[in-house]
Amino acid sequence: MDPTPDPGTQTLTTAIELPLGIEEVFAFFAAAANLERITPPELGFRIQSPLPIDIAKDTRIDYRLSLFGLPFSWRSHISHWDPPHSFVDEQIKGPYALWHHTHTFTATPTGTLIADRVLYRLPLWPLGQLALPVVKLQLRRIFSYREQAIARILLGDSEKHPA
Repeated sequence: MDPTPDPGTQTLTTAIELPLGIEEVFAFFAAAANLERITPPELGFRIQSPLPIDIAKDTRIDYRLSLFGLPFSWRSHISHWDPPHSFVDEQIKGPYALWHHTHTFTATPTGTLIADRVLYRLPLWPLGQLALPVVKLQLRRIFSYREQAIARILLGDSEKHPA
């Protein structure tokens, strides 16, 4: 399921457990419009594909966003779809040389573990590696915001889970 690692491929992993059932959690992620709700507002993330999007294997979704003031387009391909356990979105057009994002959902005795694993590679190897420290910090910040937003929205408790 993962692409073959090439020089410069980086891995980002995150996980959060919520006291909710796996079906409810997966349904939130299966609604593409929720992507805008869990992305930091300063990225100006907007879905360009007509909504609602019926996500399934081979669905393609177009977005617009900006990073450091630079606007760009992004097209994702859902290459794996296994409700309510996992799905993979891969960038087929955008700023990265590789973006392979595996989302997994695991039922636990107390709820659902949401795990993300992103394999990514910056463009223009090896010159692009100069930007890696800044990109790593930015991705950590984006995914931290995302975890807080998911908890706030799904749990409806902004005091315990501020974004």
